[in-house]
Order: sequence, then structure tokens, then C-alpha cells
Amino acid sequence: MIYYRISERLNHYIEDAIMGGFFGVVSETDCVGDLFYGTDYHSHLGTRRGGLAVTNSHGSIIRFIHDITNSQFRSKFDADLCHLSGNCGIGVISDLEDQPLIIGSHLGVYSIVTVGKLNNIEELTNRGIEVHHIHFSELSSGEYNPTEVVASLINTCSTIEEGIAHAMETIKGSCSMLVMAGNSIYAARDRFGRTPLIIGKRHGAYAAAMESTALPNLDFELERELGPGEIVKITRDGILQVRKPGDMLQICSFFWVYFGYPSSNYEGRNTETVRYANGSFLAEADKADNLDIDSVCGIPDSGVAHAIGYSNASGRKYRRALVKYTPTWPRSFMPQNQAMRNLVARMKLLPVDEQIAGRKLLFCDDSIVRGTQFKDIARRLFERGAKEVHMRSASPPLAFPCYFLNFSRSKSVLDLIARRIINTLEGGEPDADALKEYTTAGTDRYNRMVEEIRKSLGLTSLKYQSIESLVKAIGLPKEKICTFCFDGCDPTGCVGCCCHGNPKVN
Repeated sequence: MIYYRISERLNHYIEDAIMGGFFGVVSETDCVGDLFYGTDYHSHLGTRRGGLAVTNSHGSIIRFIHDITNSQFRSKFDADLCHLSGNCGIGVISDLEDQPLIIGSHLGVYSIVTVGKLNNIEELTNRGIEVHHIHFSELSSGEYNPTEVVASLINTCSTIEEGIAHAMETIKGSCSMLVMAGNSIYAARDRFGRTPLIIGKRHGAYAAAMESTALPNLDFELERELGPGEIVKITRDGILQVRKPGDMLQICSFFWVYFGYPSSNYEGRNTETVRYANGSFLAEADKADNLDIDSVCGIPDSGVAHAIGYSNASGRKYRRALVKYTPTWPRSFMPQNQAMRNLVARMKLLPVDEQIAGRKLLFCDDSIVRGTQFKDIARRLFERGAKEVHMRSASPPLAFPCYFLNFSRSKSVLDLIARRIINTLEGGEPDADALKEYTTAGTDRYNRMVEEIRKSLGLTSLKYQSIESLVKAIGLPKEKICTFCFDGCDPTGCVGCCCHGNPKVN
């Protein structure tokens, strides 16, 4: 097992939250309707940009990109659909950059969408400028567009297939992509499968999606999931494997805890079912304490299924003490600005006073990241008459910023409440041995950390899910699941780390 080296490099790994989802379709008939709805079914994965690109009957690529920060994907693209027609298309929901891109090169004209995180983007852009004398556009924030950088890597090779493989091997971090060339789509899953990529089939059509949720209502049946690093070429005639999958899988555990939509399956494991199991293991861990509580509640929306699992296993009634105002807060992701995030967290959750006053409440939530939102929630619950407020996190404490996908935009690792408490207890940055104790459930250091977090949040009691129980709930071997943000372990060796005391940097 490889354990993450503690260094100043941590501070910038948490800074950029890059998540999103994509959908592609190749059909014997017009694909625009399928593309529109299939892409829309990925809206829970991003909040910044949406885009569609279609190859029309003349072989030209027509593209539309819109800002979806303050509105839903569907409302921005309704008027564009009459201008799109064709048998092949790709769409994306992005949390950062404009996509899809249309690229002209010696490989021809193609369109590309990506989901991932390029940790070596500066190195890649510098090499492209110095060695290949190419130029890059920039985002409004002054950052390079990661999708354009991926395209530049593809363009250094003699074929698109070779270029995709080269890009995946060169990128440090993660990257899954769809590349539309003519009336075919290349679908490539990240080298270590950190994000899912699923192929659907129906008569006369094939689809590629990150979320299997996108398939049933469009009458696609699950054909198969791509393996880590696998590349396929999709045409109306079928699916051709371009590159075989690798041996190592490291799918992100947070797809089952938080990212994934309840009806989606990854690696054959349904999200909702895993969350029920996860909640039941939380209840099992509380059995010996014989908690006297009146209600089990979930923080909407991602904590609800974990709470139902807890309620079913414990026999305690599930009640909604907080409800989400869905008409105007339909999505779970938050704005990137912290002050606005706190405001949104407050405004979208409405208290049900009759279910709060005089009650002892136990809440389940997917995770505790910064702690600011639930601290405010706990205070408001007590102000409305709650007698006790217990918290159960469906994931272990987040002690490491995500190096591969990331789901929180922060300026420092100390924005993570667990890491902030650890540093306070240690009087500074902990060494590797101390940090390992803090991330191992049941140790004295771990227990002290949890107690300090509990006091900081103003809770009656606080417990986190253990890594072992989370892995058990997911139902895959530990070595196939990425738990980096919980324990700093990266068996791929992609991160600067220590293994048995020996530094290893890839």
C-alpha cells in the first residue's frame, strides 16, 4: 500500500474542483433528442457549463455552449434543438471549462469532451509551446482549458486512437473522454477507471454515458461498462475495441456516497442500494450505545438514502425534519464562492418545526467537508427546540484533498475540518505516522479528532463511517476502490508518496 507524502503540494490539490458528466450517441436516425435528454441526465454532476455538438448530414460539426450557473441545462438548450440535426453527437455538463471543443488538426476535424483533473497541466502546456510551437486559449480565470490541452496531446500522434492512448498515459490525475470524428465516437475511460463509462445499446443506436441513469428512459439497455483505460470506437454498426482495459481499477468511492444518482449503477453496484447498506452499517455501529432517539433524518438530498438505511436497520422511525425547496434548488452541487455556498445551504433547506421541537434527532449526511454548513444547521435545530442533535457521516473523515477528481473548491487543505482539527491537536502539520493514526478508526488520535469536531459543530454526538464498512457496503474489493481522500492511499503510485519509508514520485 502506498501512503501519501505530507507536503506543501497538498495545498493546491484541493483548489480546483473539476467534475462533470458526458453523453454521446450514434444512431441510424436523428440523434438530437437522445443527446439532449441523455446529457441533461448528467446535470447533477456540474453547475457551470453545458454543451452539445452534432455532426450534420454535410459532415460539419454544429455546436452550442451555454452558461448554466443560474439555470437548468434544458432551459438553455431548448431553442437550439431546431438548429441541430444529425446521426452522431456528444454532450457535456462541465463544472469548469467550455466544452465541447471543435479541433482542426492533421487528424482532421473532431469534437471532444473530457471529465477529469490534469495535475500536470502547466508542464503539458509548457511542453506544447516549447517543443511543438502550439498555442492555447485560456479560460476567463486565466487558466488553460484542460480539454484543449488533452486535444493537443492527441494531435501529437498519427491517429486519433494513438493520440487518446498517449494522452491518457501522459496525464497525471485522471481523464475520461469522448471524441467525435465524423459519424463515429471514441469513448475512453480514465487510465485507472476513477470515473465510470457505460455503453448502452438499442436497435439502431449506441450510447456512451457516465451515468447509467441516462439510459432507461431513452430505451437503451446496458451493453457493458468500459474497463480502466479501455478505448472503444462506436459506430452505427457496432463497437470496436481499440485498447484493452488495464489491470488496475480505482473507481472513486464517492460515486456511491455522494456523486452518483440513486438509479445509477457502477461496476454492477446500484447507488441507492449501496447507500441503504451504508446506513445500516452506521446503525450497527450504534447498536451497543442503545441511543435514545425519536427520529432518524437525512440531510437532503444525498443523506436521505443513508438515513433510510439507518432507520430500517435500527427500527427507529424515519422523519423529515428538514426538507429541500426543490422548485428553485433542484441540484445538489453548490456555488464555488464560500459565502454564497453558505447562503445557498441555508436557503434551500426548510425546517419542519413539528418534527423538530422536543425531539431527539439523528441525522445522516454523505460527508462532512468544511463543517460550516452543518454547524449552522445544528444551531438552527436547537433554536427550534430540538432536545438532541446527533450526526452520522456516511463517509470517513476527509483528511486529504482529492488529487484525481475533487469535489470541493478550497484554497487550502486546512479548509477540511478534519485536517484543521488534526493540525490544531498536533500544534502544526502532523508527520506521516501521526496522520495515519488520525485516519485509522478507533485509535486514540482518531477519537480525539472526532470529539473535537463534535464540539466544533455543536452536536450531541458524532460518528463517521469506517473505511472498512464503506467498502463492505459498496461490495467491491478495497483494492478496486479509491479511498484516497480518507486514508491517503494510492496504489497506482500517481501521487508523491511514501511506501515503507521510501519516497516514490511518479
